[in-house]
Amino acid sequence: MEKLSDMAEISPTEFEILDAMWREYPVTANDLVERLNKDKPWHDKTVKTLINRLVKKQAISFEKQGRTYLYFPLVSREDYRQKASKSFIERIFSGRLSPLVAGFAKNNTLQAEDIEQLKSIIDDWEKEQSGNKGQDA
Repeated sequence: MEKLSDMAEISPTEFEILDAMWREYPVTANDLVERLNKDKPWHDKTVKTLINRLVKKQAISFEKQGRTYLYFPLVSREDYRQKASKSFIERIFSGRLSPLVAGFAKNNTLQAEDIEQLKSIIDDWEKEQSGNKGQDA
């Protein structure tokens, strides 16, 4: 499902459209407006403009059925999350993850559950790396 030409910048407002679309698709523009209006008021012209921007950025596409356009994402939520996270870390932390985690630790915003998950991820990564070294020999 991956597209999003070289991680085109998605604005926070465009992200709201994409986020609503990930919940269930394909979706018409009118259904998307209805879905978005459950959280806050959206003007249908605004939504249609944002949809067109996302089509141009190749984040979403459409299929025409009669007189109706059905929109669907071209990038999965997980692919977007991975690319956006990597882009953020590259821009803000020069590609290094440890300063980000250290910032959360210093502000006491890491939960015990977060720490356990991070330890588990690192343990899994280390096992994978040591397994790969054995294959290289």
